[in-house]
Amino acid sequence: MLHIELIILHCLQSIKNERTIYSIFHLLKGKKSSQTIQDAHLFSLKPFFGILEPMTRELFDRKIAAMLQNNLIIDCGGQRFVPALLGESLLQNNRLPIFINGWDYHQITGPVWERLTLLVQVASHLEYGETNYIPIQKNQAVHSWVKTVIKVSNISKREMGRKLYNELTKCFCNADGINPSVIVFRLTGFQQIGLTAEQAAKKLDLEALDYHLQFTNTLHYMIQNIKDNNEQFPLLAYLIQGFTENEELTLSARKTWNLLLQGYSPEMIASLRRLRVSTIEDHLVEFALNINHFQIDEYVDNGLQSKILDTSRQQGTKQLKVIKDKVKNASYFQIRLVLAKYGEQSWN
Repeated sequence: MLHIELIILHCLQSIKNERTIYSIFHLLKGKKSSQTIQDAHLFSLKPFFGILEPMTRELFDRKIAAMLQNNLIIDCGGQRFVPALLGESLLQNNRLPIFINGWDYHQITGPVWERLTLLVQVASHLEYGETNYIPIQKNQAVHSWVKTVIKVSNISKREMGRKLYNELTKCFCNADGINPSVIVFRLTGFQQIGLTAEQAAKKLDLEALDYHLQFTNTLHYMIQNIKDNNEQFPLLAYLIQGFTENEELTLSARKTWNLLLQGYSPEMIASLRRLRVSTIEDHLVEFALNINHFQIDEYVDNGLQSKILDTSRQQGTKQLKVIKDKVKNASYFQIRLVLAKYGEQSWN
């Protein structure tokens, strides 16, 4: 079973017909909207956030059409789908790519790959004493990073290639369900040109997007292994040095947060920043999702919070309109805020 179909089925199963199919598209693309961010949290889909940035809307539509034709999903109308019995069976009998961590790593996956490819190329040529070659990466920041690693690592130029090879071998030696060839085929070294993503996919007999998923799963495994055991990988540890994991708040929300800390009300912040109050409310929802100590009592009293959560649990839904129809004195903003703060635990 191909991974992309499994992931779509898993997402559909998680959202329980609460969202349209395009909420999944936006999630996989890593759209930084308040709705997509909230969905990632509410439906426990953070690992898949931003893992398929290359996917187009047209290709996604073709995937959904094929899944419908193959009886993997059922069309419920209104661009909503649920897994069919065959789809549920496939989910039970196949494993999702278990190392993918899109929420934390989607922003650093590309930069880590650039560092790895250039470091491997440079180390390989240093081992053979060859200085006349075209760098595989053009990014000057990556060039500067490699020069710094060579300078501070206290490893001789002739030994660096062997040291890097040993650490990479050790990194992947106990990787369950990981095929290092997904990465290795694309590495360039002395008298060895790495394959493109398209060539590697063809060599491994994978569709382009499924290759991308395996590639991402493998890189995320490597990043996590290095983080957890950095003393075992002193050279590879430089690959992730200086990177922060995914910034939980969008840039605009961080500006609002700073003003909120200074005592400004949402209405005052909207006026100061020349934004709509609804935009500032989106930011408050982000705070409820991402900042543990952020309190929402100022915006929703405790009794109303309980009514919203009880209704969500009793109705088995996180659809705003359904909850609003039952709790008429709550605004849509208040419902979103309560679900953002507590909804992930309300009925999983």
